[in-house]
This record gives sequence, structure tokens and C-alpha cells, in this order.
Amino acid sequence: MTKKAILAAAALLLSLSAPEAWATNGDTLIGVAPASRAMGGAGVAAPQDAIGAIFANPAAVCMGPYCPGTEVVFASTIYNPSVKATVTMGSQVVNAKSDMKPFIIPAVGLVTPISDRFRFGLGMFGITGMGVDYRNKGIDLNPGSPGAEGDIYTQLQILKFAPNLAFLVTPNFSIGTSLHLLYGSLDLGEGTSHNYGIGEQLGAIYRMGPCSIGASYTTAEKLTHERVADFGGTEQKELKMESPRTASAGIAWHPTDNLLLEADAKWLNWSDADGYREFDWKDQWVYAVGMQYKDPDGLTLRLGYNYGKNPVRLHKNFDLMGTTQIQGNTVSNAGYEYLRIIGFPAIAEHHFSFGVGYQFTGSFEAHLGGMCALSNDVSESDASGTYTFSSKVRETSYDIGLIWHFM
Repeated sequence: MTKKAILAAAALLLSLSAPEAWATNGDTLIGVAPASRAMGGAGVAAPQDAIGAIFANPAAVCMGPYCPGTEVVFASTIYNPSVKATVTMGSQVVNAKSDMKPFIIPAVGLVTPISDRFRFGLGMFGITGMGVDYRNKGIDLNPGSPGAEGDIYTQLQILKFAPNLAFLVTPNFSIGTSLHLLYGSLDLGEGTSHNYGIGEQLGAIYRMGPCSIGASYTTAEKLTHERVADFGGTEQKELKMESPRTASAGIAWHPTDNLLLEADAKWLNWSDADGYREFDWKDQWVYAVGMQYKDPDGLTLRLGYNYGKNPVRLHKNFDLMGTTQIQGNTVSNAGYEYLRIIGFPAIAEHHFSFGVGYQFTGSFEAHLGGMCALSNDVSESDASGTYTFSSKVRETSYDIGLIWHFM
């Protein structure tokens, strides 16, 4: 694929996926495509399609229902999030709902054999999304004045291209790695900045009869956004935003040929990631469980649950007159807390998911899924009680995936 084709595909994916909150742990997707998402994002030990394998564990490209042939997956997720904010200053209280509309996140995945023991995979999917649109809502540091300067608009998006290579060391043990090529954009209301980054993911899977265990590690992946904000000064400066180091492990059990149970745990190192560290995000542990029943006649049913505690620390009774340093830029505490709580409310915790699929022929199957993240809210005030910032987030999404198998 040429560089122009890659950039065109990236632009298309990002243009279709303007985020408000993407059913996420922090701002990272719980899973990609219907099979993974319908099982709560569980899939480190036994992903069920090509793109789920590339997302969760690159070693899984050698172990799954798509082996030993070739599989191609086209998937899409439709999101309909609801984000609301309240800003209070003294006796003035303004409530508003973010204006982001339902949107679409496409994903594409491919796995194919190179030899009896080597397999290649390629995934392209959105991985990070977050933002709000409160323009002309009066949700600013002068509440009650719609359209005033300061109404907030934010948007962060990251797309990954992930070429993958996996090796079957023994019939029951595989290892793999993916190169992550990132294309990201950030808009803090003063124009959009685009840039590129790189990272790597490593993984392994070991199978023991009806059980399998898997582990995966992803490096920190940095993007530098230039001229994205003036931070209250006279010159726009850069802001580094780094996807965190991530480690995950899972165990899967096939008690029967038709039934699959899986449980995963994931650690996201937000506290050491550029950008998130300055905005005082804490490390996050995520737990996912999923169940799949696959009927011999072709019907598949899935259920899942995903929990990750909100990583955004609350600064109750903050010093209204103080300042905070963000990568060498001095920002007032009022503006800093406003951006953290109102501008990037990555606070969803409990996700419930379901899915259904059907194999129409030996080479084609289709899958549907849905997810609901329960409402969660956060609120903090300064020590004098002058300002109170509050956000409330609820997420729903719907997934569709089409899969083709080739021998």
C-alpha cells in the first residue's frame, strides 16, 4: 500500500470517528469489532477473530478459529454517547449537553499464513477517542453567558496501523509482535494538530488442553501536537500526549466444544504517560469477563462485562488562585481543573455487552453486538466554593462485523 493510500485511509477513518467518548477504559477502547467488544473486551488468551487477535495479543494470530487459513474482517461501531456538564460560579449555575452526534468507527483486520509456523496479520482501527462540544452553551469560566469566549471544544483521536508477525514455537505455544504506527489528532478549540507516532506490542499464548493462557505488553506510544493551544499566553506551544504502557493477561476455558469462558486483567500506566501525568490521571486496572456459546449449526451468542475505575483524580478544595505547570506552560488552576473535568471526562467504569453472530456459509459469517456503559459522574470545587465543575457520562454503542474465510 502506498503512503498516499495509507494517509487517505487514515483521514477517512478519523473523519468518520469524531469522538465524545468511545466506550473506553480511560480514553482507550475496551475492544475492537463485535466479537471482542461483545465479550467485554476479553480476548488476550482466546480472541475469536482476526482483528480481535491483533488488538489483544499478537501471538494469537497463530491460535484461533481463523487458523490455518486466511481471514478478513470488516467491522464498524456506531456510538451514541451522552455527556453533560455543570459549571457553577457563585450563584450562577449552567447545565448543558455536549453536541457531539452519533458517529462511526470502522476497523479492518487480516490474518494469513506465511508458512506452517509463521503467520502475518494487519489491523487498522481507531484505538483512542475522547472529547466534548460545548460551543455556544455558556459552559465556560463565565457561566450564564452563551457564546462567550471560553466555551469548550476538545477532540482527541488516535488511529493505529498494526502489521503483525506471529510464530508457532510448538503446537501449543505461540509468540508474536506488532509494530504500531499511530496517526493522531488533537483539537483544544484553537485548531487541530496532526502527528505520527510509533510503538510495539509483544504477546504469547500457551494452550493446555481446554485451557489457554495469554499475556501481552504494549510500549508507551508518544504523539507530539504542535501549536494546539496558547495555554493562556501569547504563543501557541506543543503538547505531548502519550498512550500509556499497557500489560494484560488472560485465561480462557473451553468446558465444551461449544462454550468459551474468558477472564482478562489489564494495567494501564497513565501516571507515567506524558499529558495524562500532567492532568493527574492515576494508573488503572481493568477487568473483563466474557462468555461465548457457538452452536454447531452456526449461531453464536456472547455476553461480557468490563470494569475499570475512573482514572481521573479529583482535586476537591483546589486552590483557585494558584497555577499548574503543564509541560513548561503555566496555567491557572481554574482553567486546569475546567479542562480536566469538563473537557476530558474519561470517567466511564461499568460496561455491559452482548452479541450474536451467524455463519451463513463455510466462508462467510456476520456478527452484531451492543454495549452499554452505566452513567457515571464526577464533581469538584475549589476551597472557597466559588467554582464547581461537574461532568456526567453515559455510553451506548452498536457493532457490526463481516468475516470471510479463505483456505
